[in-house]
Amino acid sequence: MAVPQARLSHRLLAGLDVALRVPCVFIIDGIFNSSYEPSGSGWAGAGGRVLLRVLGVLAACVVLLLSQKALFKFYTLFLAAVVGAAGVLINYHATAQRDVVYGAYHKTALGFRLLPRSGPTLWLGVAAVQMALGVGYIFLLRLQSSLAALVVAALLAPLWGLVVELPGDGRQLLALGCGALLGLQLAGCLALRLPWLYYSGRYVYLLLRHMYRIYGLQLLLEDTWKRVRLPHVLRLFWLSRLAAQALILLYVVQAARREDAAPPAAQGAVLSGEVLWEVLSNLVISGCDSTLTVLGMSAVISSLAHYLGLCILLFIGSTEEEDKRLGFVAPVLFFILALQTGLSSLDPDERLVRLSRNMCLLLTAVLHFIHGMTEPVLMSLSASHTPSLRRHLPVLLVSLALFLLPVVLSYFLWNQYALNTWLFAVTAFCVELCLKVVVSVTVYVLFMADGVSSVLWEGLDDYVYGVRSAGSVLEFLFGVVMFANGAYTMVFESGSKIRACMMCLHAYFNIYLQARNGWRTFVHRRSAAQKINSLPEARGRALRELGDVCAICYQEFSGAARVTPCRHYFHAPCLRKWLYIQDSCPMCHQRVYVEEPEAPPRPFSDRDAAPAAAAALGRPRPPAPPPPGEEPGGGGAEEPQEEIGDNDSIEYDEEEWGARSGGGGAPQEEQYLDEQEESD
Repeated sequence: MAVPQARLSHRLLAGLDVALRVPCVFIIDGIFNSSYEPSGSGWAGAGGRVLLRVLGVLAACVVLLLSQKALFKFYTLFLAAVVGAAGVLINYHATAQRDVVYGAYHKTALGFRLLPRSGPTLWLGVAAVQMALGVGYIFLLRLQSSLAALVVAALLAPLWGLVVELPGDGRQLLALGCGALLGLQLAGCLALRLPWLYYSGRYVYLLLRHMYRIYGLQLLLEDTWKRVRLPHVLRLFWLSRLAAQALILLYVVQAARREDAAPPAAQGAVLSGEVLWEVLSNLVISGCDSTLTVLGMSAVISSLAHYLGLCILLFIGSTEEEDKRLGFVAPVLFFILALQTGLSSLDPDERLVRLSRNMCLLLTAVLHFIHGMTEPVLMSLSASHTPSLRRHLPVLLVSLALFLLPVVLSYFLWNQYALNTWLFAVTAFCVELCLKVVVSVTVYVLFMADGVSSVLWEGLDDYVYGVRSAGSVLEFLFGVVMFANGAYTMVFESGSKIRACMMCLHAYFNIYLQARNGWRTFVHRRSAAQKINSLPEARGRALRELGDVCAICYQEFSGAARVTPCRHYFHAPCLRKWLYIQDSCPMCHQRVYVEEPEAPPRPFSDRDAAPAAAAALGRPRPPAPPPPGEEPGGGGAEEPQEEIGDNDSIEYDEEEWGARSGGGGAPQEEQYLDEQEESD
């Protein structure tokens, strides 16, 4: 019982933490979106406005990055200040404009009477409100009893002016005095907490600096991202902003209907389709009018993509953790597209069109990612030969949807828009996705056919490689075409640095790396085929006498087998797949195919100087040492001496070498060698 309660309290604190950080994002967004006119106020006024903007952004960022405990304490002080200010304002307006306040208190916005019209009703109601505010103020600041009594007296004293019916100036003076007293008390409390505010801000700075120095910028950003719960903050910011704008738009629409003198039945009717589309369009346009709102929309897209990916994984029965990254890939791609096209800086009408185009590109990218999620499951089912239709049907249905959705999307777009670079890109992505699905399903059918067959299909690997190679070649060609389309767009339509960077990344990952990996695979296959063809082949009687199975696939040898140098028998396709990975026998790990290395040229060393000099003088070479275990000059006919590849291993007879070099004493060659050794 305690564990669910602790979990619930943790979630509530996390939700409150996120909600309290959202106003900081509103402040930053409001500062950046506010109009700024430096002309007409002089350089001093312009500098002051810029300074205020910078200070406001810094203060909001500091509060946004506070720890949870410090954030709660900050909002406690802020709420106490708001409560105190509300009490002072209520006293001032209640005493200065008694008739207006009475009218507002007497009737609500809906026209219902609250209390009977009488003199004491007003100040009794104000007293109840002030008592509630005073209790809240005392509770938030945790004041002592003496200060608590002073606060209550400061809030209720102006009401005695209503009771004794003081003159208007006297009531206002009393209200201002009590307000000043309450303000001094609040200023004293805040002054006592100034060290805490300073150390809290300094703690944030030191924490960020320490993490940057120890872990680097990347881990610092990741930790701050998780600690602040920035995706949740941005998501709540965007949704609350959208909800507030929706209420304002609906109110404006209703006010416009009343001004047009529409009949009451029409005023209360549901919004028409045209009006509803106008409202939704305005909401979408205002939902991406700044960088922060684009980030908020990216956070909402992240949540939707995450749950979509989880539903698809649950439907196809996959448990791969890597496939749960759809909630990360989709928002990143949307934000990059928004930056690349300058979405937030466009005019409202152009922004709506550009947003719809970006969403089409994002949809095709999400479909490609979903295909990447389903293909491993499809291949796993075909390789495992699972007979259950319940396991195969969901994956096949998703593959069918991945084939039909791009076709429907392309058909709709071609009927609505004329051909341009954007439509060409979306169509290319759709065609590429359809080709990927066809390749995956074809390979799946080949493996399933091999599973149904009772004999070994030796050509299966070649067919699978051919199908996948054709798909890879087409993907490579689509990548080149998309690079050309992007280059044309950057040069003739809308060039930007972000687009240039994305084109470089596309050229590296989707063109260069794909071509390099494909060529490596082709070279490996060709090398493996050469190795297989160099091995002897066993058939018929030899296989029957062997009476064994292939050690790789554990199936009998029906037609032929390849024999390794270590006398092990394997199917040629099985051994070829093995050689793709490593060049050794699966049984004994000896080299299957050993190329005879060419003898490298013999390096010329200092010891080669003596034989070279002897050859130059016409003297015979020193004799080669006898083989191990044989006496010098031992029996047997003399055989011609072969040229020795390495003179460093020759041991010369000093007496013989000295006699041949002309008597006693060290020869000139030895002196030369000794001098070289001494110099070394």
